[in-house]
Amino acid sequence: MTGRMEPYRIKAVEPLPRTTRPQREAALRRVHYNLFDLRAEEVTIDLLTDSGTGALSAGQLAAAMAADESYAGSGSFHRFRDAARELTSYPHILPVHQGRAAERVLFSTLVGPGKITLSNTHFDTTRANVELTGGEARDLPCPQSRDVDGAAPFKGDIDLESLRAVLDGPEASRVALVLMTVTNNGCGGQPVSMANLTEAAAVCRRHGVPLFLDAARFAENAWLVTRREAAYRGRTPHQVAQEAFRLADGCLLSGKKDGIVHIGGFLGLRDSALARRCEPLLIATEGFPTYGGLAGRDMDMMAVGLAEALDPAYLASREHAAAHLAARARAAGVGIVEPPGLHAVYLDAGRLLGHIPAHRFPGQALACQLYLEGGIRSVELGSLYLGREDEHGEPVASAPHELVRLALPRRVYTRGHLDHVGDVLAQIAGEPGKVPGYRITEQAPVLRHFRVRLEPVDDMLRCVSDERAHERH
Repeated sequence: MTGRMEPYRIKAVEPLPRTTRPQREAALRRVHYNLFDLRAEEVTIDLLTDSGTGALSAGQLAAAMAADESYAGSGSFHRFRDAARELTSYPHILPVHQGRAAERVLFSTLVGPGKITLSNTHFDTTRANVELTGGEARDLPCPQSRDVDGAAPFKGDIDLESLRAVLDGPEASRVALVLMTVTNNGCGGQPVSMANLTEAAAVCRRHGVPLFLDAARFAENAWLVTRREAAYRGRTPHQVAQEAFRLADGCLLSGKKDGIVHIGGFLGLRDSALARRCEPLLIATEGFPTYGGLAGRDMDMMAVGLAEALDPAYLASREHAAAHLAARARAAGVGIVEPPGLHAVYLDAGRLLGHIPAHRFPGQALACQLYLEGGIRSVELGSLYLGREDEHGEPVASAPHELVRLALPRRVYTRGHLDHVGDVLAQIAGEPGKVPGYRITEQAPVLRHFRVRLEPVDDMLRCVSDERAHERH
């Protein structure tokens, strides 16, 4: 069997929303060019996120029908806990409604004013939850991650030299924990090697600093390890994932990714004393420790999903889908973060739209154009997400790369859908100078990209047109 064929057949279908270009133009104006605010029925292909957007299996739906909805001590919880324990080896499994709740519970317990968390890369809500405690989230990505075109197989690794430097230096006492994000979403969905994770764990043990995994995409990381790391060829994704969890002191896991559920997650802990410290906040803000804000059916479906996500045939199909979309982007002349991972393809908007400066957000410009031309929703991961401007709109800090993420929901879109995305990319790449930049009209002080309002910068288009006219003469 080839991995290019989806390892399932489709039992239920849902019509795709269809819109006209004038309708999409009106929708963009209505939401102030913030794609998060579009209504789902206005989007034809939704690649905004792979979080909670996957299709449930027959096995998951069957498990939901047999769920136990008791408030305390339900059978659903025990089945879920047993599945999570078998995978992770952590004796304490605290269910939560999603990964960011696990972040809040753990960071509120371990971090605080003056404390530092170190990571290969914190994602947006992770960083926000650290900062909301008064702590500092510090990223230590490996040097290879800076080269978007490079073929290095594990650009998600942490910079071990920098990690040692911090833990050997004067700030060591301020480090509350080290967090390894697998796969590394902020660095283009790149995997973390087991060699890097093993050495990071050893460094943390020597310094008495707890190591946690942000394990939302633990299965996809394990699959890429079996494909790219020589020492793990011949191992199953399940075996690799188990070893990764054993190296850490605990994990934060959003089940909405590699749990293949619409809601849910857990905080896994090895230390009993730490679990006792976390439980009161869990009870106060999420729910009793045997449901954590989830229905019994959510826990039963997640228990099944954690196993299904490690199926090699399923993971091979994910890899081929991402590779196909990456190939279509390259064929259209659009650069991507190489090599592609599994959960998304990251487009290099800064290179494609070279006429748009960072503080006019080329990533957001490309994301808006994808929607305008083809009804495709994506998300910017560039200077709108990471940058800062002064009161006059001039850049203070810009992102290292201006990216657009095309996230692939699990078991949802076929190759035909991805070909539509490739066709729209080719259309945009044919006349990139027609794409305008954007300016911010309203923003929040934290996580601004979720609620920001923007408007097109039309004078930029006139400028480009004038320059080309001048070149012709």
